[in-house]
Amino acid sequence: GLLQKEDWHAAWIGAEEQQREKGIPAIPPSPLLRKTFSSKKIERALLYVTSLGEYEVYINGRKVGDHLLAPEWTDYHKRIQYQTYDVSDMLEPGENCLGAVLADGWYAGRLGPVRWDENYPRRGAYGLDRRLLLQLEIETDRGKQMIISDDSWKLFEDGPIQGADHFLGQVYDARKQQPGWDTVDFDDSEWKSATVDSDLQTGKRVAQMNEPVRQVATVTPVEILEPEEGVYIFDMGQNMVGWCRIRLEGKTGTVVTLRHGEMLDADGSLFTDNLGTALQKDQFILDGNGARTFEPRFTYHGFRYVEVTGLDQKADKEMLTGIVIASDAPKTGSFECSHPQINQLMQNVLWTQRGNMISIPTDCPQRDERMGWMGDALVFAQTAIYNLDMAAFFSKWIVDIRDAQADDGRYPDYAPHPYDPNMRFSDAPGWADAGVVVPWRLYQNYGDKRILAQHYKSMKRFIDNIRRHNPEYLWQHATGNEYGDWLNGDTITAKDYPKSGGQVPYLLYTTAFYAWSTSIFAKIADLLGKKADYAAYSDLADRIKRKFNQEFVKSDGRLKGDTQAGYALALAFDLLPKSLQPKAAQYMVKAVKKYDYRISTGFHSTILLMKQLSRWGYHDIAYRLLENRSFPSWLYSIDQGATTIWERWDAYVAERGFQQSDMNSFNHYAFGAVGEWIYQNILGIRFDENQPAYKHIILKPVPGGSLTWARGSYQSIHGLIAVEWKRQEGSVFVSVSIPANTKATLFLPASDVASVLENGEPVDQNPRVCRIEEGKAILHLESGSYHFKADFD
Repeated sequence: GLLQKEDWHAAWIGAEEQQREKGIPAIPPSPLLRKTFSSKKIERALLYVTSLGEYEVYINGRKVGDHLLAPEWTDYHKRIQYQTYDVSDMLEPGENCLGAVLADGWYAGRLGPVRWDENYPRRGAYGLDRRLLLQLEIETDRGKQMIISDDSWKLFEDGPIQGADHFLGQVYDARKQQPGWDTVDFDDSEWKSATVDSDLQTGKRVAQMNEPVRQVATVTPVEILEPEEGVYIFDMGQNMVGWCRIRLEGKTGTVVTLRHGEMLDADGSLFTDNLGTALQKDQFILDGNGARTFEPRFTYHGFRYVEVTGLDQKADKEMLTGIVIASDAPKTGSFECSHPQINQLMQNVLWTQRGNMISIPTDCPQRDERMGWMGDALVFAQTAIYNLDMAAFFSKWIVDIRDAQADDGRYPDYAPHPYDPNMRFSDAPGWADAGVVVPWRLYQNYGDKRILAQHYKSMKRFIDNIRRHNPEYLWQHATGNEYGDWLNGDTITAKDYPKSGGQVPYLLYTTAFYAWSTSIFAKIADLLGKKADYAAYSDLADRIKRKFNQEFVKSDGRLKGDTQAGYALALAFDLLPKSLQPKAAQYMVKAVKKYDYRISTGFHSTILLMKQLSRWGYHDIAYRLLENRSFPSWLYSIDQGATTIWERWDAYVAERGFQQSDMNSFNHYAFGAVGEWIYQNILGIRFDENQPAYKHIILKPVPGGSLTWARGSYQSIHGLIAVEWKRQEGSVFVSVSIPANTKATLFLPASDVASVLENGEPVDQNPRVCRIEEGKAILHLESGSYHFKADFD
């Protein structure tokens, strides 16, 4: 890495800056840059590169690396990531050629929401001066050689990529290709010299530490529809994120257009009403030189259906392939059970996570938004960690959160925040709290205190700002945008769904989050040995809890509003006296029954409701909610053909069609947080907060519902944790695997010790069984594989 600013000798280069008009602008073509140089025998070569906008680099006609959309999204005024590539095998002794292509990307392209900035996109979110910064360091048999971006580079402004934008799509004109432009033999005598911007002010250059965006899968069409002559709609069979690779042939000047959407209208045409200004349209203009393969590189789309028009030939499934892109975090979780729809649900959760983990955790990948909304990430963080190794990804994003913190300590509603967090979109309760909760999740799962230490002052400023504005201990002032328990089930309209009493009182909701974040911060202070802060913020958390009980809790444990969400929040955040907690759990169950055993909760409280039902022994009700196929429910969407998680419970309802078009994503992971409940209760895999990172593992599998078997695993940082169970003739058979150098406590449903067998032997002869408690045998296990049988009612 280039660790100091002085290590960089390169200059920012590109075309002269071009002003753009308001509205949907004409995007300038992507410039081509090139430089030839000679070198001796090469022993090692490292390429350091970044850009304002996005880049691809080529050496002797070959693309460098497999990164996509590099250098990825940060607040470019504060921090710009660079990438390092070992290119030793790409260089030749003698003449070599470096080439680069630039595009708008997150830096100069459209970002949503944009309607609050009257100067956008005339000046871009960060700027319009697309620039390349490149430094190639070569170790030869005669010493060190350095090739840098400077005014010796040549520039061609009118390349084949005539426009590229994440929301609008990409236009590629094959007639404007420059064959061999990135090779030594190309004649660049007609090209201009690159412009050097020596006064450019940018953020700090930092090495990219998280997994890059890459191609992670391909999808082939399952069907081609032709709603009208010459209009072909490819059904990919899966709502995916990326773009299409298509093989085309036709006369010069032929324009082939690909439009992307998630659903079809009732008449079979492509449904795009939910995209806003995101056109999601790619165009390829043919040069008449025979068949060739095209694919965009500087855009991405969220879609299941692809409408193709302008073909000179009949469409066939072999001509088009879906290219799936995502930040390439390794897969860590697996789950499978006897219920096909629940298996599909977990696949939907994973596809939704992949599709929204593109450099940052976005809310959706299709419409003109795609922001790193904090509330969504807060509720989904634990599910995300079970599915994929999120340590590096979230560590990067936590820095984005700090970069977007307002001067007074308010956390943003989304990060990165390109629209001045001091002015707008900051400190919404349940969203801002992600600045405390997500780092805490990283510690609980990965055990690394450094992220807490690095983020400590930032979290403290956040809590202190709330306290400064709310000396009475209720979070009622300086609350930013009042989202509340977003898309609470009570906001839904449907013929058979009751509509009253579902929305949690807002002040109860905000104060609950204030207490929770403060409690977590006190724990972090204790972990880091900050005794005075631990005492102060523990006391603050206690005062908030007391005020919460005074304002919202009756003497019998009933909460103001009497809502599913209110009880779930109060129980999950440990806000109630212990004597009232069982009563509150009973009222929570009554609130579920009042809605005919259906959900009336939103983004934040749905997963908490499921977890608290199981925590208080109402597993049967949690399973009933999970398996419910009537509206609103997870399986209802699957019965409507969903292959990803919907933003809204009522995104599409059979009797009335689509919800409002301005906020209706079919790829939105927040309600997919139910994956956390599935991992922690059906499989039973949980961390121990007192011994984090699965050094001590808690296993509490709970067979229930109609499930007859389940199996799955989690690849923790200590190794693979695996659980499998099946029900058979009044018994449950359980197998578990515990990784080396760890211990586990297993809770089995058993009325007495003798009913449990380990490796064919009664465990009452085994000292690892410590006690029977509330109908469960509790066993302490060392690393290894075990098999048990227990009575099961």
